Formats: sequence, structure tokens, C-alpha cells
Amino acid sequence: MAQSVESLPGSGRLPMREKFGWATGDFAQNLIYNCVSTYLLFFYTNVFGLSPAFAATMFLVVRMIDAINDPIIGTIVDKHTTRWGKYRGWLVITSIPFAIMAILCFYTPSFGSVGKMAYAYVTYIGMSLVYTTVNIPYGSMNAAMTRNDHELISMNSIRMFLAQLGGLVVSFGIPIFVKLFSGGYYSGVNARTGWFLTMSMYGIVGALILLFCFSQTKEHIHMTASQQAEVKVSDLFHQLVINVPLRVLAIFFIIIFGLMSVVNSIGAYYMTYNAGDAGLMQWYNLIGTLPVFVVIPLTPWLNKKMGPQKLMQMALLVAVIGSVLMFMIPAKNIALTFLGRAIQTAGIFLAGTFEWGLVPQTITYGEWKTGKRENGIINAVIGFFFKAGMAMGGVVPGYALAAFGFVANQNQTANSLLGIKLTATLIPAVFCVIAMIVFSFYKLNNEKIEKMNDEIIARKATKK
Repeated sequence: MAQSVESLPGSGRLPMREKFGWATGDFAQNLIYNCVSTYLLFFYTNVFGLSPAFAATMFLVVRMIDAINDPIIGTIVDKHTTRWGKYRGWLVITSIPFAIMAILCFYTPSFGSVGKMAYAYVTYIGMSLVYTTVNIPYGSMNAAMTRNDHELISMNSIRMFLAQLGGLVVSFGIPIFVKLFSGGYYSGVNARTGWFLTMSMYGIVGALILLFCFSQTKEHIHMTASQQAEVKVSDLFHQLVINVPLRVLAIFFIIIFGLMSVVNSIGAYYMTYNAGDAGLMQWYNLIGTLPVFVVIPLTPWLNKKMGPQKLMQMALLVAVIGSVLMFMIPAKNIALTFLGRAIQTAGIFLAGTFEWGLVPQTITYGEWKTGKRENGIINAVIGFFFKAGMAMGGVVPGYALAAFGFVANQNQTANSLLGIKLTATLIPAVFCVIAMIVFSFYKLNNEKIEKMNDEIIARKATKK
């Protein structure tokens, strides 16, 4: 069986340079997009001057636009090949526009209230549209670099390590740099310059690393001209109909990354108001990120020992335990709050890390079912649900804050403090339970994927 697998292009081992080079792309994207998903709601309510409900509604509207845009971009990516390759060339074309639009999201213009609301819509929509043209091609590259399942898991482990390193640089570094550039302010109008300069720095570095990612990678699996011509927007819906693992994983993505985004974005409020010490914010974020550097190296080993189902259910149970612990203890008990936060995020990050490694399995399943290896189409599906999940970091806390009477830059009522605490603790626990139910329907494993690859080889041999 090993010989037949290796007879397919891209089935051998990849040099570490290519695997690491590809993985730096997620580090770069997290430097930029994590700033948006983690801090944009706080920036809008406490610095820019929008209401939580308006910001939450805007996040929902943009996701509706993504529902139209993502399939179109995924189809374009699969139907066309740039001068630098089908997927990697997009990193050259769109990395700088992506950084510029993200930077503009954190700029506060001297407009009236209506003008500022319009500016927020235009810049956030623009950033999201451009991000699609980076994220879908990037996510499609690994399945174009190799079809070897062990190599894909290895690549994903490196990717997630660097992605979370990027998240750490964001979660711990943003509060420090904002205060440094604004003269000690993190919230209010005096912090506006600090936010803009900080995002400018992160955006420029992120764009440069995306260009480095482009320079280090190579596509080994190519679609033929006839296969490209056959790709159409309706393939996305066809994949959703026939590709059951993709459907399950797509729903799982919105839940897990919604969960991740909610606990990250509410942290600034939780430390500022419930714990009563905004100066602890970067440490709260640090504690929430550090567990990932323990769980990521263990992911391939845990997958071999436990299999996808047991591994994912265990991870989500750990997250539930951490969330409930945080709810049961006062936020001002910093030691136990940080312990609960570490347990919560260890489970969340283990689930989030492992699910990315399953995306190529759904691509192989789709190729086995249809004969077409539609990396871009499938990553458009995953990308939409991923972004929808990340948007939950603005939608869920935004509406929760509004419902419980939150008012920015003021002392909070007992009711608003309860709303913040529920959003940081029990709401994530509910997300985890739903995710456990959803993932129970995912039936693929390494053995099934190997058999599918063998059948694909046999079909290709028959056609020759």
C-alpha cells in the first residue's frame, strides 16, 4: 500500500523548510486577524465610540456578505492559476491590501456619529473581503503541497504552534504597545493614537511574513486545465450535499472558533471590570495562550493513541471544566481565575488545533466522491464558517453587553458585571457541549483516508 500511495504526485515527504515556511503564513495572519477578532469590539465600544449592539449587528451583516463572497473567491481560486502558482501567488497579490485594511479598522476619523458608523462598516467589510483572498488560498496550499496524511498532520502541528505564537504576540503584546504609544492609555479617546500605531506595526510585520511564506513554499499537486474549467460556484453547494465530513467539520468550526473568539474578546472587559485591574489584561491573555504550547506538540501523539473522536471529546470536556471553575470563583481571586482560564483554553486550543488537521481529509473525501480535488472550494466552506465563528467574538459579547446594560468607561452595575461573567464562563461551556454533540457525527480516520487514496490511485491508473 505504501508504494501505491507514493506513486501519486505529492505523496512523499516534504522538506522541513517547506513545512515551516508554509506554517509561517498562519503566524502572519494571526498577527493581523487576531487583533481584529480579539480587540476590535473593545476598540469600537471603548475607544472608537460605538454601542455594543451596533458593533454586534455590524459583525453579523459582514458575515452575511461573506456568505456571498467566500464561494465566489473559492471558485476563482480553483479556476485560475497565477504566474506564481494556483494558491501561493495570492499571498503576493493580497498580503499588503489585507494589512492596510486591518490598520484602517483601528483608525478613528474626525467624523460625526453617522460618519463614524459608515467608516466602521466600510473598513470592516473591506478588511473581511480582502482577508478572504488571503485565507482561502493559504488554507488550500497544504493539500496542494502533499496528500500524505502524516505529513499533513505534521504540517498542521507546526502551523498551529506558529499560529498560536502569533496569537500570543497579539494577546500579550497589544495592551503593552497601545499603552506605550498612547502615553499609558488603553481605553477612551486618549488611546486612539496608541491603537492605530500598534495595529500599523502588526500589519506591516504580518504582510512581510506572508511574503516570506510565499517564498518558501512549492505546490506539488496540480489541477489539469480541464479540471479547472469544470469548477463552478455550485460545486460548493454540491460538496456540502455529498461531503458529510465537510458538513460536520464546517459546523464544528463555527462553534469552536466562536468559542475561542468569545473567551478572547470578553477578556478585556472581564479583567477591567470584574477583576477590577485592567493592568492584568496582558497576563490574563498570556495565561490563556500558554497552554497551547503544551497541547500542540502532543496532538499527533494523542491522535495516534486516542483517535479523532476520543481526542476531541476529551479536549472539550477539559474546556467545560475550566469554564465552570471560572464561574464558581470570584474574578478578584486572580490565582484561581488564572487557573480556570488555563484549563479552559487548554481544552479549546487542543480542539481548535486538531480540527485544522482534519480539513485535508474532507478534501480527499470530496475527491474520492466526485473525482475533483477542490481545495479552494472546500477551504471557502471552511473559511466562511471559520470567519463566522471568529465574528462570534463580537456578536455574542456585543449583544450580551447590551442586554445586561453595559456602558463603556463607567463603573458597571451588578447586572452588567454578571453579563460579562456569564459571557466569559458559562456561555463557553454551553458552546463546548454543543460541539461535543456535533463532532460525534464525524466518522473519518487515518485508515479510511488511506483506503480512499488507494481507490483514487486505482481510478487514475485505469484512465491512463
